[in-house]
Amino acid sequence: MQRLRILFSILIALFTVTRLQGADFELAATATNQLAADLHRQLATGDENLCLSPYSIQSALAMTFAGAEGETRTEMTRVLHLPNAGDAIHSSFASLERALEEMSKKTATIAEESKKNGGPSEPITLAIANRLFAQTGYNFRDSFRAFVKQHYGAPFEPLDFRKDAAGATQHINKWVAEQTRDRIRDLIPAGALNEMTRLVLANAIYLKAPWADEFSGAATKPQPFHVLGGAPVDVPMMRKEDHNFGYAKRNGFTAVTIPYSGKELQFAVLVPDEVNGLRTLESKLNADMLTQCAKLEEHDVDLSLPKFKFEPPTIALADRLQALGLKLAFDQPRGGANFDKIAPRKPNDYLYLSQVFHKTFIAVDEKGTEAAAATTAVMMATSAIVRRSPPIEVKVDRPFVYAIQHVPSGACLFLGRVNDPR
Repeated sequence: MQRLRILFSILIALFTVTRLQGADFELAATATNQLAADLHRQLATGDENLCLSPYSIQSALAMTFAGAEGETRTEMTRVLHLPNAGDAIHSSFASLERALEEMSKKTATIAEESKKNGGPSEPITLAIANRLFAQTGYNFRDSFRAFVKQHYGAPFEPLDFRKDAAGATQHINKWVAEQTRDRIRDLIPAGALNEMTRLVLANAIYLKAPWADEFSGAATKPQPFHVLGGAPVDVPMMRKEDHNFGYAKRNGFTAVTIPYSGKELQFAVLVPDEVNGLRTLESKLNADMLTQCAKLEEHDVDLSLPKFKFEPPTIALADRLQALGLKLAFDQPRGGANFDKIAPRKPNDYLYLSQVFHKTFIAVDEKGTEAAAATTAVMMATSAIVRRSPPIEVKVDRPFVYAIQHVPSGACLFLGRVNDPR
């Protein structure tokens, strides 16, 4: 039996953004956060730092879900937390992407106003791109081409995997690098594509955002951080007191959120009470905890947060997704995959998922998410200096969970953990 492969290329470079009114993105946001918690538990088994883009992964898988039929569709519905009826989930992802784009545009206006007053003038930079790289001459359905173009803005680009899989790999990796400002390179490993590859679905997201009010570089000092929950090691620790930080004390951990320009995107930190309490916190992590971070009340917080920058290697997610129950899509058992909506399914010629590749980048410093990024300064009223009570002190001096979150929807664009910020 000849089996043809859909190869997923999920990519991203990590960073940060802001807020929107609107309502149609709830389905996409909920599904994204549920998969985020599931995958974090699957991947957070060792001691390494971790960075995922649940939004990028779910977007690419949702495009594939649009082509699934029968039991394969039913299984994807369950594992990916997607509604099975109609096209609501695809419309929801389209709404979420529009909300993110609108958020970015608003910060350009904020930057212009700041510039007029002689302040920082860097807006949030956001780029989201979807593309399907398809075997030239293969019998893809016109209806599927039109569907992913309508809901995900994803064009089909013909490539010849049969004749030159290595050249196709280089071409796709180049596209990824261009979409992510060269932050994500060599997403697809050499040899991963071959003459049997028929389709690569790619989602790229690049975000770069200044804080709403940047940290002072002069306040950054070497401070102890309990690497891996053990002995303290001095690391560059940023410090800032601000009355616009979200704060909540929960059972076993503290949550703090730091707004980016426009306040529609935020950086959320979940710090366990115990120095070695990361694993206990991660065992409790769920979609509701993540969504609630978008609703924290603002408090006056004296925050100490380590700088960090991660460029982890490509992650192959097929085994992790299969462990969550996504088996038929990967043709387990053999003959089970049904993506008839993408291309006609024949007994000896059908599509199945072979791999899902994912790669991220994240940098957090005094200015925002990249060292080169400028930051919008928020001018405070004089009354903000007068405090009725002392600020709440939060020292992020131990391994912690973080998320980069779209506040209006609650969707986590990025999720990870820091065991060692060095």
